[in-house]
Amino acid sequence: MKKQIKLFPHQSEILRGTRDFKNVAYYLDMGLGKTFVGSEKMQSIGNQMNILICQKSKVADWKEHFETFYDFRIYDLTNKKEFTNFVSRDRTDTANVVCIINYELAWRRKELLKELKHFTMMLDESSLIQNRKSKQSNFILKLKPDNVILLSGTPTAGKYENLWTQCHLLGWEIKEKTYNQHYVNWEAFEVGSMTFYRVDAVNPYKHVERLKSKIREHGGVFMKTEECFDLPEQTFIDVRVKASAMYRKFMKTDILITPEIELIGDTPLTKRLYARKLCGEYSSEKLQAFRELAESTKDRLIVFYNFTAELEALKAIATELERPISEMNGHKKDLTAYETCDDSISFIQYQAGAMGLNLQKANKIVYFTLPERSELFEQSKKRIHRIGQEKPCFYYIMKCQNSIEDAIHRALNEKRDFTDYLFVE
Repeated sequence: MKKQIKLFPHQSEILRGTRDFKNVAYYLDMGLGKTFVGSEKMQSIGNQMNILICQKSKVADWKEHFETFYDFRIYDLTNKKEFTNFVSRDRTDTANVVCIINYELAWRRKELLKELKHFTMMLDESSLIQNRKSKQSNFILKLKPDNVILLSGTPTAGKYENLWTQCHLLGWEIKEKTYNQHYVNWEAFEVGSMTFYRVDAVNPYKHVERLKSKIREHGGVFMKTEECFDLPEQTFIDVRVKASAMYRKFMKTDILITPEIELIGDTPLTKRLYARKLCGEYSSEKLQAFRELAESTKDRLIVFYNFTAELEALKAIATELERPISEMNGHKKDLTAYETCDDSISFIQYQAGAMGLNLQKANKIVYFTLPERSELFEQSKKRIHRIGQEKPCFYYIMKCQNSIEDAIHRALNEKRDFTDYLFVE
């Protein structure tokens, strides 16, 4: 028996307001329940054929969601056997179908261009469809759905430079060049003999209210959390340690060679990468600070990290402290300890778990190292600060003093990507 769905008032209001739209974009702040709003819209449209395209890490979650609450026949198209079953299905069967696939794989399943007829397409984290020339975006634009449902929290954070593709999917027939001229302030900058473009740092966008109004006319909804709920207080705590002598030497000479480590920063990219690692897995001071932080509480901890070597060093500490461990990354998804143990430590890699996870059983996040993308940083905060959270939320931001991490944190606080921040004059 399927579980009964009870929507929040704001979710019901959104669905009522977009009832007559064939294409919709639900730009809802993280934690406002885009999953249910999108799937309820899909069901109300009533197409027999539906496809959901999402991040790889979310395929299993979406499958479980549909199995728990809906009567769709589900095909996990990331599974070769299920994809074969879908292609060879009985075409006279009248069951309503949902196909689930991730962005990176969808364009490789070219048979979908022939198989999908008169269907609804839902894109989870639709902000991933940005560059129309990329293989995954180009493939999605070649599909011809009868209905489109876009789900994303990114536009509520005030980023509009990459929305043209989504506007096109909604049916707003504005050319990309016109969109960029009317709504985004681009500026050129030179790197060697190459010319690149970035969004103006001071005045990134123009005519924002007109833009949002036009998107609303085509089925867009913008909603922030504070419009719907009073969520608990958030407190950010800097955990600062000294940058190591190895870090200082490497930043001065671009080379670090020891019996255990050989780092050569022969390009700006490799130097930046190794500088981050020297503030992470190679920082004994920061690892010790993490140990002391973990020893100070028996509460659930969520720990965000970047690199696999960081994970191994942090797990070793958690194991020594006899703490139950969960982890979420590109190779493993196991949140059993998080779900069952009050004193668990869950290690989450940004790319795999900063978006979409519900982790409100915890109210403490530790940032062992920081991401370079502001979207991942903002999304990660909402893993605990969301509907259902009743406790104040604490964020421990671990940084090496007078290091690259100070610059990264400044960029993230300005809601900018660090890679763009590097070019600010």
